[in-house]
Amino acid sequence: MSKRALITGITGQDGSYLAELLLAEGYEVIGMVRRSSTVTFERIAHLQDRIATVPGDLLDQASLIELLRTYKPHEVYNLAAQSFVQTSFTQPVLTGDVTGLGVTRILDAIRISDPDIRFYQASSSEMFGKVVEVPQSETTPLYPRSPYGVAKVYGHWITVNYRESYDLHATSGILFNHESPRRGLEFVTRKISNAVAKIKLGMTNELRLGNLDAKRDWGFAGDYVRAMWLMLQQDTPEDYVVATGETHSVREFCEVAFGHVGLDYQNHVVIDEAFYRPAEVDLLVGDPAKAANQLGWTPSVGFEDLVTMMVDADLDLLSGKLSSLT
Repeated sequence: MSKRALITGITGQDGSYLAELLLAEGYEVIGMVRRSSTVTFERIAHLQDRIATVPGDLLDQASLIELLRTYKPHEVYNLAAQSFVQTSFTQPVLTGDVTGLGVTRILDAIRISDPDIRFYQASSSEMFGKVVEVPQSETTPLYPRSPYGVAKVYGHWITVNYRESYDLHATSGILFNHESPRRGLEFVTRKISNAVAKIKLGMTNELRLGNLDAKRDWGFAGDYVRAMWLMLQQDTPEDYVVATGETHSVREFCEVAFGHVGLDYQNHVVIDEAFYRPAEVDLLVGDPAKAANQLGWTPSVGFEDLVTMMVDADLDLLSGKLSSLT
């Protein structure tokens, strides 16, 4: 009998890559989708004849219990969240309810419905925030600098609490920034790659950004979902940092992206204070040693390859749209 997995947030970047991986591993995949008039299935359109999408909401525990009892998954991957850091400053209560308390609701639904379900919680490097050591590992103290980071800290520790209180196989993956051509346009990496393509194609001439000196540990989302899956295959649930161990600035991202199409970012990037955060996270870089040693996980896509992959994908996407208009 094949395994069944439930993915919350299946329509997002990570959800789509994880669904592909699980299908390749022979799983039956169920995707939880929140009822909304604006739900987009763009990232999983190529999978829709192979997966089941079912209604559910992290704000509604009854729907989660019913979903688990109906579909009886062996594994649950909680990827759903209000995941845009900038938005968390303007919608802090919603962010806390979905990204923080939503984890409690699904953990309690597992406790009530079937405590044998293996659970993955998508924790975040944003929990480290104003970092107290470099690089950051599983034992680094947390110091979040945004409502999103604070909510992720709650979700992380409630996962630990349910694991220790109810003997659940509950694991948190502390994932550092992971990107791809499927990243939303509101995120700075995709904002850059999309703007580079537009500038190269003559569709615009400038890109407005905030802090170019912020540094992040960027990897490829397709690599990172494999780490999620490997965590739930372990006999003992533990928490893992997933990262490349390298850090690069937003400025470096711009240099590589613009340089890939023969442009100089300094001729097009405009610093706009509107894009600065009220409390900035300046430097994130993870220590992936535990994931490498215990899971056998290492990233396969380097920084420059990731950046150029995203730029090329946006060039193809926008060139296709321009062609359809002519």
